[in-house]
Amino acid sequence: MRSRRMAAAMSALAMVAGGLVSAAVIGSAPPASADQCEVDNQRPPDQRQDQAPQDPEEQVPQDPDDQAPQDPQEPQDPQAPQDQDQDQDQDQNQDRDRGQQQDDGDVFVQGGGVAPALEPVEEPTAETFGRRGRPTRTPTQQPTQQPTQQPTDEPTEEPTGQPTEEPTESPSPSPSPTGEESDCTDVGPFPADFVDIRQVPPSQGDARLGRTGSRGSFVSRCGTNGEGHHNPDNFIVAPGVRNGAHHLHDYVGNLSADAFSTDESLEASGTTCRLGDKSTYYWPVLRNRQVDANADDPDGNVGQVLRPRSVTLQFRGNATSRVTAMPRFLRIIMGDAKAATNGGANARAGWSCTGFTNRISPDKYPLCPRGSQVARILDFPSCWDGQNTDSANHRDHIVFPDEGGACPQGTRAVPQLRMTLTYSVPPGRSFAVDAFPEQLHNPVTDHADFVNVMPDRLMSFAVNCINRGRRC
Repeated sequence: MRSRRMAAAMSALAMVAGGLVSAAVIGSAPPASADQCEVDNQRPPDQRQDQAPQDPEEQVPQDPDDQAPQDPQEPQDPQAPQDQDQDQDQDQNQDRDRGQQQDDGDVFVQGGGVAPALEPVEEPTAETFGRRGRPTRTPTQQPTQQPTQQPTDEPTEEPTGQPTEEPTESPSPSPSPTGEESDCTDVGPFPADFVDIRQVPPSQGDARLGRTGSRGSFVSRCGTNGEGHHNPDNFIVAPGVRNGAHHLHDYVGNLSADAFSTDESLEASGTTCRLGDKSTYYWPVLRNRQVDANADDPDGNVGQVLRPRSVTLQFRGNATSRVTAMPRFLRIIMGDAKAATNGGANARAGWSCTGFTNRISPDKYPLCPRGSQVARILDFPSCWDGQNTDSANHRDHIVFPDEGGACPQGTRAVPQLRMTLTYSVPPGRSFAVDAFPEQLHNPVTDHADFVNVMPDRLMSFAVNCINRGRRC
């Protein structure tokens, strides 16, 4: 009997040693899959220690060295045969006592794998997985100012039905990471980045139209990017730099837009727009984060790209004055792709749901009722300095009207571009906008870009429609 017990003990000891060796030699974790990084599984890094279990036996181990068996000289094999002699009861009691010690003998290897010493353990949670061997990027500043809500038209009808998932209470901007490595605690978005659209208060609407205002509109029809024109470039902000945006853009209009675009190349290109509009319109893609696509992206923009169901490019008037023509190759940006760390001074994100477009959240993804689609409403500045087509910060040459709709002194009103993008998204907190890595996919970072390459005749037509109160 003693020889059999000794053989079983030696076998178990070999298994423990093998588990420790496996933990030492594994160098990196595989990319986390979408189900491991679902928003509901994520927890801001600054909350992880506060929410950790108090029972040491239930904690998720962080250091493989801490998981060595308490008594490596006396491991037990639960499969070892039991002798049928008079010591049987005593041996079984000893096995149960030692089996209790085996609960602490499992070795968690780097990346969340488990090398069982004797007994299998539960599957590791999302917090167990490392972030593809990359250091965590730490934002240096949280938003200091929330962007103001942008007015939209009143909805004609509110869809019925309940949202697919209730948001968390008291939502707040995404927290910054603390330096821990984890695929599911520092990439965002977080549950607090979502809100039931019916909890968003109605906005005040557009500025009141005055007697000298311009009430018409012109819509350029350019499709929904069925051509699959994507790249992570931004030739306005980072000309000549590949992957200058560190996130993927959707494009409609000009077919040639990329990092190396110039006025001449844009003029020579084809377009997806009607009436010869060769302007380029682009924005960061929205992704279904529940699908394992683009999993190896170094900037953390994972998931399946969602093509917009509709893209509306509407040029609108000014509340207090007529509008004048935009110059060709005028460059305009709206929003701030780094608003999660820069603050909200330049943020102009507008998140809503179809049928609820009088309710706009500036910093939360909307949870829409059944039958309603997610809507992104992106308003561009429209008070031009009359001279420059661009400026050093890409903002000073064209600014927003004041709250009453009037342009600041020294500027003139040009047609204001409003992009409205709608999406069918999976139920719940399933989607996020592409972003710079340190921005944690915060919805406040939504933004868009535009370069006017309309023929002069088409721009004149649009201005006449707007100033005469027509809808073209």
